[in-house]
Amino acid sequence: MPVQTPLIVVVVVALLYLRGARGSVGGRERAERGWRTALFLAGLATIAVALLPPIDTYSDSLFSVHMLQHVLLLEIAPPLLVLGRPWTHIWRLFPLSRRRTLAHALARSGWAAPLRWLGRPSVAFLLMNGSFLLWHLPALYDAALANQGLHVLEHVVFLSTAVLFWMHLLGDGPFKTRLTPPWRAAYAIGAMVVGWALAVVIATAPSPLYAHYADLPTRPWGLSALADQQLAAGVMWVPASVPWTVLALVCLYGWLDPNARRRSWVRRLVGEH
Repeated sequence: MPVQTPLIVVVVVALLYLRGARGSVGGRERAERGWRTALFLAGLATIAVALLPPIDTYSDSLFSVHMLQHVLLLEIAPPLLVLGRPWTHIWRLFPLSRRRTLAHALARSGWAAPLRWLGRPSVAFLLMNGSFLLWHLPALYDAALANQGLHVLEHVVFLSTAVLFWMHLLGDGPFKTRLTPPWRAAYAIGAMVVGWALAVVIATAPSPLYAHYADLPTRPWGLSALADQQLAAGVMWVPASVPWTVLALVCLYGWLDPNARRRSWVRRLVGEH
């Protein structure tokens, strides 16, 4: 993918978001809109960091950097985007009459049932974690590294399924189904365990699992293919666990201590708005 393509996409999305966020609002709503806008733009910036040099450049020669790229696309950018509530701003880009027409057309179309299906937390959990495991199968992983189009598809799948997952996890998506705080904590811990399981497989493999990295004649900083693979497992195990752990602890805190829910940031993270 040309270097400028992710940057162009990020800038266009940011401009559309800011255009949809325009309008006169009260002081309290203005403050909320301000921090939500900041979080959404931070999410877009995270995507740009993941897909632009130097991370994207080194991801071809270092499995550990490629794994860091996946962590940014799955666990850092998506919650920031979701907390920015982009769907409300995108919807405002259309005139009111057009919104009503689109809503009625969508309700009568064949897309209504699939959208309700995607609104189930269990489906979102399976889609994100299933695609995460599938794309890390050696054959598919190497194929994505060898084919630019397939590699782009991999990143699109990661980001889209992760956004869907985080909508349910944060209780901040356009869905009627909302998980309770203890279930939200279990939801986060379940995703973390999936990552741990793959990290264990990668870390304990006696030889390199991915031919693309094993066949490189040299690697930056003199790392061996096996050492690079073990470092990648460490990235998946430790930094990738932080977002899940923090959210699980906040949800348990809000559930066990009723007084904690008086704090606005706790209510938002446990899905009570």
